[in-house]
Amino acid sequence: MKRQTIWIYQYARRYWIIMIFYTLLGMAGTVVALLTSMVSRDLVDIITGHQAGEIIKTFAIMIGLNVGTTFLNQVSDYASSYLSMKVDAEIKADIFSKILVTDWESLTNYHTGDLLTRWSADASNISSGVLNFVPNALIYSFRFVSAFAMVIYYDASFAVFAFLGMPVSLILSKTLLRRMVNNNKRSAAMGAKMSGFNQETFSNIQTIKAFDLIHLYIARLKQLQKEYITMKLDFQKMSMGTSILLSTVALLVSYSSYAWGIYRVFSNAISYGTMTMFLSLSGTLTGALHNMTSLVPSVISLTTSAGRLMDIVEMPREDYSHSEETERFFAANRKEGISLYVRDLNYAYRNGTRVFEHASLEAHPHEVIALVGPSGEGKTTMIRLILSLMRAQGGDVILCGGKKTPEAPGADLIELTPSARKLFSYVPQGNTMFSGTIAENMRNVRPDASEEEICEALKLACAWDFVANLPDGINSKVGERGGGFSEGQAQRLSIARALLRRSPILLLDEATSALDVATERNVLRNIMRDEYPRTCIVTTHRPSVLGMCKNVYAIRGKKCVLLNEEEIEEMVKGF
Repeated sequence: MKRQTIWIYQYARRYWIIMIFYTLLGMAGTVVALLTSMVSRDLVDIITGHQAGEIIKTFAIMIGLNVGTTFLNQVSDYASSYLSMKVDAEIKADIFSKILVTDWESLTNYHTGDLLTRWSADASNISSGVLNFVPNALIYSFRFVSAFAMVIYYDASFAVFAFLGMPVSLILSKTLLRRMVNNNKRSAAMGAKMSGFNQETFSNIQTIKAFDLIHLYIARLKQLQKEYITMKLDFQKMSMGTSILLSTVALLVSYSSYAWGIYRVFSNAISYGTMTMFLSLSGTLTGALHNMTSLVPSVISLTTSAGRLMDIVEMPREDYSHSEETERFFAANRKEGISLYVRDLNYAYRNGTRVFEHASLEAHPHEVIALVGPSGEGKTTMIRLILSLMRAQGGDVILCGGKKTPEAPGADLIELTPSARKLFSYVPQGNTMFSGTIAENMRNVRPDASEEEICEALKLACAWDFVANLPDGINSKVGERGGGFSEGQAQRLSIARALLRRSPILLLDEATSALDVATERNVLRNIMRDEYPRTCIVTTHRPSVLGMCKNVYAIRGKKCVLLNEEEIEEMVKGF
């Protein structure tokens, strides 16, 4: 909890002015409430003493203080809401940006629903805690101390009752602390499990329907809900027992205060008004003490959320410090293009499965090379290594200007880093279109693209034939995950988006798998005919386009083997 508290402090210190403002508002409300208690005392004494001349003046002061209290409460509520939303948005944006630059391979250990829960619920908990915990701790402490000082000033004997409930509160806090920590962890884990189930279900609703798994998933949801309800009821039982005990203690303290007040009045030690004020202050003291005790669960919840976010944001981050070097390299080689060299690459998954041992390949501008092999042999892994989404355990991926080799005199080259991704366009397997319009999808990768440039990219990807027939053309709506378009159409739109970016290296990972052979060949032919000096790497199961490729590499024995013409022809015949 200490480490998590220090982590939270990194956010809290950004908002110290906001917290001071909120604290001052709360303290001002406390002062007004105490003044109201004093005026109430005077009003009771005036009434019981039949001092009619002072009633109107005192009553007017009380009305003014009540109006002031109402005004302060409304201002405080508005300020709290505004600041809470502002801080929540800023913290979520910060966590969001950190998650996006976190090492991709590390992130894959977490379910998408779990990540979403941590970013949404846990980040909101942090923002709420940053704004409220420290100010409320100060406000409750100020309220307790100021009310206690007033009690001491007017009648020190009443101060005893302020501490009657304290031992019980302290004992409960210590006893329940460990259970609260465990309960919060269980609750967070269960929330993430529910979120993950819902997200995965709705994302795969087509598959669920196709396999007639509706009853199975409804049953699974009910089982999760049953587990969730059981867990919550266990928490509720503990909370109920604690509340009953604290409420009983509070009642005992209140009634003891009443009895002592009545005795002091009958013995003429204090007036009726003073007794009323003491009873009010007793409630303030008990309430402030209870509020301070209630901060303990808040701290536990806050540190639990911090720990869950720390798991994510403290994972290794990608290094984007080479952006300027990449920009210079791109500008210097824009006309001639960029060659890619994979040299002696070694890679194994975290479970120990070795994928590549001393794998090498190369690709040059105005060339299309193919990477072939059975499913699961490492084609997609190679693409991810080239994109620096995964980190090789040995070897290099080198980018070199023009068609020079890295060893050539005067060769302009850089090593691959996450900053170099701006030199790539990528079309992965599956449907990767975003919701919005076709034009918005295109401009995601190039915001300044004109309509003419978008149409030209669509033509290169053989997508213009169906887009032109849509009622709204490039402004037609695209549903979630390409909804409204066939798989083949969505693939062509994805390829058009990649071509529009005009990056020097294009990676197509099974990106034509949903196209017929003729369309697939036309797309690749258009890419080869384009004057832009583009280096293209295609992974494919189908050998139908291999004859169009400059070189074909097959993944064999954890290496990339360059095939000769006879081997390519044999592969085509055997398909």
